[in-house]
Amino acid sequence: MWADSESQTDYLNYSEVSEMICDMVCDDAMLPISLGVYGTWGVGKSSILQLIGKQLEADKRNLVVPFDAWLYQDFDEAKSALMTVIAKSVYEAAPETLKEKAANFYRRVNKLKVLGIAADVGAFFAGVPTLGMFAKAAGAAGDMWDGTSDEEDITAVREAAAEAEKRTTGLLKPKEKRNAPEEIVAFRKDFSELLSKLDRRLVVFVDNLDRCLPPNAISTLEAMRLFLFLPKTAFIVAADEDMVRLAVAKHFKDPGDRHITDYLDKLIQVPLRVPKLGLQEVRAYLFMLAAARSEVEPAKVEDLRTFLIEKLRRSWSDEAPFDVDRAAANLGIPVGHELRRTLETMDRLADLLAHSNQVNGNPRIVKRLLNVVRMRASVARRRGMALDESIIAKLALFERCTGEDAIRTLNAMISSAPAGKAPTLTELEAIPDAVPPDRLPKDWQQYADFVSDWLKLHPPLGGLDLRPAVYLSRETMPVRVSIQRLSEKTRKAIEILLKTAIATSPASKAAIDDIDPSEVGDAMDEIIAAMKRNPDWSKLRPDFRGAHLLATKEKIAHDKLVAFIKSLPKTPKWMATMMKGDGNKSAGSKG
Repeated sequence: MWADSESQTDYLNYSEVSEMICDMVCDDAMLPISLGVYGTWGVGKSSILQLIGKQLEADKRNLVVPFDAWLYQDFDEAKSALMTVIAKSVYEAAPETLKEKAANFYRRVNKLKVLGIAADVGAFFAGVPTLGMFAKAAGAAGDMWDGTSDEEDITAVREAAAEAEKRTTGLLKPKEKRNAPEEIVAFRKDFSELLSKLDRRLVVFVDNLDRCLPPNAISTLEAMRLFLFLPKTAFIVAADEDMVRLAVAKHFKDPGDRHITDYLDKLIQVPLRVPKLGLQEVRAYLFMLAAARSEVEPAKVEDLRTFLIEKLRRSWSDEAPFDVDRAAANLGIPVGHELRRTLETMDRLADLLAHSNQVNGNPRIVKRLLNVVRMRASVARRRGMALDESIIAKLALFERCTGEDAIRTLNAMISSAPAGKAPTLTELEAIPDAVPPDRLPKDWQQYADFVSDWLKLHPPLGGLDLRPAVYLSRETMPVRVSIQRLSEKTRKAIEILLKTAIATSPASKAAIDDIDPSEVGDAMDEIIAAMKRNPDWSKLRPDFRGAHLLATKEKIAHDKLVAFIKSLPKTPKWMATMMKGDGNKSAGSKG
């Protein structure tokens, strides 16, 4: 199996991106600079940071400071955390002759932290959104200001004052002035002088920003402003741009797209997107994953990696693409070798993994899929099941790229067939060209393009006893992951639909129109997953009202909602009545 984490070894030709970034950072004429490494979940942003860090750290003139924004989310205010991590790294890197100056800079960070604490309550009266620990106290103070306070408000303000006194003790001298603008100017001046004397570039990696809650994401971006555009500094931010845009939209109360873009452009000067993987990249990745976990000597595996990276860098040319034979030759393995059989399986999977909408060449999803295959194969060996790994892989791919209803239909087809040999699969596999959607089981028809390609994938499953495979799929963890890589508009629409107050809500109707047609089914899946967290159906809820609105507009959404209602132990009368009145096929009442 393979570790589900970032890597310092390049399997995907991401080194081209990392080298380009390093060239900019190491060009003093380009500094100061801020760069964004943008991409969706799992595409390899953190791995690119690892490659950049490895190259930059080889030059002692670079001081690389990694900052995981998500790691500090629940333990420290984001602004304080980023400033402290940078100050600590600079202090540790300073020679003895600069230790005192570095220590003074560290102390100035503490002063700014205190000013940030003091500013939280005051920010309420200045009309600035409060992000820190005094948000509640600021609201209470506001009630006192307009005459609507109660005893709880007074208590909240007193507690906030006591907490501020406790947190500021020892950080400032009693008579020291707390002038934020002066401290910020002095902070930037001290920092610039210190870096100049160190004669090093400061390169800060900000990772996992898109995993943070919106207030923490914005707070981290705001903290970056203290350091941005100072000599010899570079910030490299790795994030899902859509998620950061959502955080900005929430923080600034739904500004226009132009204002969101302007805000990000001011912070990120050079946006770079992780390249989308094509068939050749996915094939190379699969080959390397297989080789890295084999018993072939490491030097041979490195030979294969070098060969594949060079091939990927020349994929624009007319050179013949690499294949199993070329990979096996680099590894020095003969025909019939176990690793060669694995490479052949990987080669067959590559096309569907690269082009399926549910995988789309995402390296993390690919790795998780292969881990499920390896885990099931291990269980099969221990239990004496005669089940080839290529069969397990083909069925796991079906699970990943279809929905629960389609998987349930396949399992039922196998379980009910004599000796576990499903005649429907045999019939469908015999169709020479693309399988017409109307020939597929109903629950498969929405995935017709994928299923048609999947049926052609070697090995054919018709005529095989697949009961052990069904057993394994139920005994091991599901391959599907909860994170949906939906568009920004669809994610916003889901949020709005979950809060639908009335059936005629203009916002909800507009949200439905914004959903990408290809994502309607996934959107309903997300809404249903949210509804399942609350089992109380005693009365009509906003989330169900939103789901119902979506169901009346799109058949795939209607069918999914009906299936959900049928899964409930008892259907409330109001729910059954609502479904009967929507003009579509009703789920009916079960009680």
